[in-house]
Amino acid sequence: MTTALLVLDAQRTVLEGAGAVPAATTVRAALADLLARARAAGSPVIHVQNDGRPGYPDEPGTAGWGLVFDTRPGELTLRKTASDTFAANDDLADTLRGRGVDHLVIAGMQSDYCVRATSRSALQAGFRVTIPSGAHATYDDEAPATELARAVEEELAAEGVAIVPVEEVRF
Repeated sequence: MTTALLVLDAQRTVLEGAGAVPAATTVRAALADLLARARAAGSPVIHVQNDGRPGYPDEPGTAGWGLVFDTRPGELTLRKTASDTFAANDDLADTLRGRGVDHLVIAGMQSDYCVRATSRSALQAGFRVTIPSGAHATYDDEAPATELARAVEEELAAEGVAIVPVEEVRF
């Protein structure tokens, strides 16, 4: 079967400028590496773009809404208005299965929202899921961003998600 890369919300508002997540530089490099390796392997790549509400930094059509990485022909771009990519795109699981995908590498923004919710839905839909450490991030909140990201990894690992260093991801 096939491994696909699902890049969540790699948008300008979270990866560039004053409003970026604290780990933006590191995460952006990790995402670029994953994209390059997935493309070189001919693996499916799915970009997910969050549509923020009016006035939000990721409101459609604003500079912050734009994707950081260019998409290529054959790569899917999905939009969503909720944390869970599967809930926002009812046919996603069938689309992936139709391409022979049984394993998802999920990376991007934000660890404690979209990465967590989408990973759980992927598991429930029967996909194997891998999250590369260092290829997802969030903002400081009740704890520092790095602690929140690590807690999400521990939580999802207990639910069956493989957590591996970026360099160990295979496509």
